[in-house]
Amino acid sequence: MAKKIFDVYGMTCSACSEHVRKSVAKLPGVKNVAVNLLKNDMTVTFDENALTSEQISAAVTKAGYRAVLRDTGQRPASAGGGNVMQEEAEGMKRRFTFSVIFVAPLFYIAMGHMLGFPLPGFLHGTENALTFAFLQFLLITPIIFINFHYFRSGFKLLFKGAPNMDSLIAIGSAAAFAYGVYAIFNIGYGLGHGETMLAEKYSMDLYFESAGIILTLITLGKYFETRSKGRTSEAITKLMNLAPKTAVVVRDGLEVEIPAEQVLVGDIVVVGPGGSVPVDGVVVEGSSTLDESAITGESIPVPKGKGDAVIAATINRTGTFKFRAQKVGGDTVLAQIIRLVEDAVSSKAPIARLADRISGIFVPVVILIAAGALVLWLLLGYPFEFAMSIGIAVLVISCPCALGLATPVAIMVGTGKGAENGILFKSAQTLEVTQSVNVVVLDKTGTITEGKPKVTDIVSAQGLTEDELLSLAASLEKPSEHPLAEAILAEAGQRGVKIRETAEFSALPGRGIEAVLDKKKYLAGNLKLMEEKGIDIAGLDEKGEQLAGEGKSLLFFADEKNVMGLIAVADVVKPTSREAVSALKALGIEVVMLTGDNRRTAEAIRKQMGIDRVVAEVMPQDKEKEIAALQAGGKKVAMIGDGINDAPALARADVGIAIGAGTDVAIESADIVLMKSDLADAVTAVHLSRAVLRNIRQNLFWAFFYNVIGIPIAAGAFYLAIGLKLNPMIAAAAMSLSSVFVVTNALRLRLFKRPDAQFTACPVGVACEINENKKIIKERKRQ
Repeated sequence: MAKKIFDVYGMTCSACSEHVRKSVAKLPGVKNVAVNLLKNDMTVTFDENALTSEQISAAVTKAGYRAVLRDTGQRPASAGGGNVMQEEAEGMKRRFTFSVIFVAPLFYIAMGHMLGFPLPGFLHGTENALTFAFLQFLLITPIIFINFHYFRSGFKLLFKGAPNMDSLIAIGSAAAFAYGVYAIFNIGYGLGHGETMLAEKYSMDLYFESAGIILTLITLGKYFETRSKGRTSEAITKLMNLAPKTAVVVRDGLEVEIPAEQVLVGDIVVVGPGGSVPVDGVVVEGSSTLDESAITGESIPVPKGKGDAVIAATINRTGTFKFRAQKVGGDTVLAQIIRLVEDAVSSKAPIARLADRISGIFVPVVILIAAGALVLWLLLGYPFEFAMSIGIAVLVISCPCALGLATPVAIMVGTGKGAENGILFKSAQTLEVTQSVNVVVLDKTGTITEGKPKVTDIVSAQGLTEDELLSLAASLEKPSEHPLAEAILAEAGQRGVKIRETAEFSALPGRGIEAVLDKKKYLAGNLKLMEEKGIDIAGLDEKGEQLAGEGKSLLFFADEKNVMGLIAVADVVKPTSREAVSALKALGIEVVMLTGDNRRTAEAIRKQMGIDRVVAEVMPQDKEKEIAALQAGGKKVAMIGDGINDAPALARADVGIAIGAGTDVAIESADIVLMKSDLADAVTAVHLSRAVLRNIRQNLFWAFFYNVIGIPIAAGAFYLAIGLKLNPMIAAAAMSLSSVFVVTNALRLRLFKRPDAQFTACPVGVACEINENKKIIKERKRQ
């Protein structure tokens, strides 16, 4: 299966995108089609043995649009190399400006006398009716020419049986224009045959100004809409602009500046103070601190030294360093982030399917309603011009744009906002499902905890100081490869204590080690080893019980007769994990910990964290079964993990969330990636998902409500009762306003702020509201 992206030209509303989708979806060999109205592109997954890219482009052309395969580089000249959305907005602005130049005098001539404004003498009176009408004709003609796109696109698709928003505008304004031309003939006939009443009647019913103002207002609305749509992708644009255009590399012993895209894997790259990292790599010389906020959302600069990884588009604050390029071009973390965000924007959220289905039939239904209203008012005995104005009003007030934009603009802003905060949603569906999660399952190691053991307590005996005991422990453990030994050696290195050489080192599997130090034999191991060797741990037993109860691993150290002390080692909890668990519970989400650790350690972590429930001693292959069991109970489950053994569970969960520092396998299996490896970001993801879905519902409500109310008013449903009739010009303004309103509402998501993770924990099954003192002030049952 091949997956290719096409740029699609000519789409103006959701009816267009749905028609393009249907045209391609019915081709043999097509597995999936996603059309993005905001980006004017189409992603097609298809079997290359059954279908070619040229056939897909031909299907789009047959549907009335134009598609160009993006990766062939055959972009139209109009697309240029700049911002297509910006160019489109500039084009709309020019069309509006020139339209106003002609529509202003047209409106003055047609409506000025009704508003009490003076008109030139040669336009007054029935004898000048033809001049009055023909001057308006001359003014409307350039407006139609300037905005001819609506007519070309609208009628073309109408005749193909797939009318869109342009079709509604074209029919409405063309009907007004045609009636005006018809009126001119009647004025001429009336004046030529002495029927002054006929000439006077038609000089008052020209409708040229309606056609002109409809086209001008629609273009103004499209200008504001396009400008707003362009702002929805600012997050992606900012990411793209972060990567430096050039890089300084060492070639043949000299530092040379080259375009960033020419950096090769293995190149040594030099970054000075204030410079940006051009590609991903590992530091080989020097040290500095890097601002990684654009990639991870972390505001605090991160120190980097030899052996540390650096990411493209991060900014060097101080110092100069060299690094070896490991990932370049499309393989960098930045490129992958942009790809993930674009994929999410291109995908469809389940809530969007309703709008798509309605958009597919909306325009034909509106045309039928307009025609039906016109015929009905004629049958009721009203003049043709009255019935026609009703039909035009119905056509121009109906707005499939607002309906089609309701979901994609919110999805685009939401995914972009997530990327700004180091949270990558892989699809629009993920963004929607996350808001309904009511159980979060957490892996322990690397998710709740740091993922590597650290020394937490040193308890000495026999008059030794902490450093003396640590020196003894590190010397004994140096030959060992056990993870607990690594923790002791790391602590010794941090404190700078002396490490001596041992002799006759021997590992005792499952118990510990023994070795000779300064010609004296020492033991290091668990309580079982001490008991086996007959070492009395009196004086340390009570402290040992306490530390073991906290889930810490204990290492006792002794000579052949006496215990020298103990060191407690634990995989320490991340600083924000406790707050994150409390915040999840405050959202009404049950928190479950899933770990392969022993029950005692797991229970200690559960109490420390305030987790609702723990499932301990779980084999890696059984984690997925635990997720399935929760789902079988009707739960919407999110799984957060970082290891290879988490991948099946991540894939099984309704929402899989991978810690960014985890393995590639875990990240590939997940639906959301937390770049900062911070559990608090999972809370932000839920908040953002809920904010986006709330925004989408608001947009859909407005789009549906607008049409449900607007179409009956335009059709004259209230005219007989209260005399309410909608002027086509007002209908055009209302139509434009509805689209601008929906896009502007979606842009409010750009104001989304990360929530404060400091929450009081709520009872399981209850969502809480917290006051400024972090006390529960209101409880409500979880939905």
